[in-house]
Amino acid sequence: MQKLVQGIHHFQTQIFSSHQGLFERLGKDQAPETLFITCSDSRISPNLITQTQPGELFILRNVGNLVPPYESMGGMAAGIEFAVASLQVKDIIVCGHSNCGAMKALLEPEQLGELPATKAWLAHARTTERIMWESYGHLKDHELLHATVEENVLVQLENLRSHPAVAKAMSNGMLHLHAWVYKIETGEVFAFDPGRGQYTSVTGKDGLAPLNAEHRATDLSI
Repeated sequence: MQKLVQGIHHFQTQIFSSHQGLFERLGKDQAPETLFITCSDSRISPNLITQTQPGELFILRNVGNLVPPYESMGGMAAGIEFAVASLQVKDIIVCGHSNCGAMKALLEPEQLGELPATKAWLAHARTTERIMWESYGHLKDHELLHATVEENVLVQLENLRSHPAVAKAMSNGMLHLHAWVYKIETGEVFAFDPGRGQYTSVTGKDGLAPLNAEHRATDLSI
């Protein structure tokens, strides 16, 4: 806790003063253009990865970066609805990450013996689980986990389409969906390219994510 308190002191005395105008504007309203849905994992910092300022990202986080279908309602549905219908964000990014503990647990459910709430939450990833066992039985260990991370992001984008506010905004051409995977150990970010049917670097550098997803979600960024 002491480290956090020291951090607050540094923020108030060194950082806030140099950005006072920004925070005064943010104190009145917010107008983010992007909804960023990612995992609760402590190694993921959306603003650091994207180099964005406070107020630029509307961030929703949970274990496994899951988006339950609309009929499930709950906090995720409320956050998505508010971001799309009220804040009118232009883009939604679902960002998975390498070495995801939630995806490990999905593949090895015996890990969840003493985590009943987590087990119940991961039920929202059953479609991902089914795809993995049906299409990726030839993979093992790290390759299987990586493929699961990639597939899970695509499944969550499909779930997003079940949300009325999302469907309406997309039909009007006002909203675009994006599937990202962040590789913690290298700092690279890969986005699913529907035209090529694979993940490629968001920065346009040569090279693909180590494994291409076999499951195909259509029109992910249209």
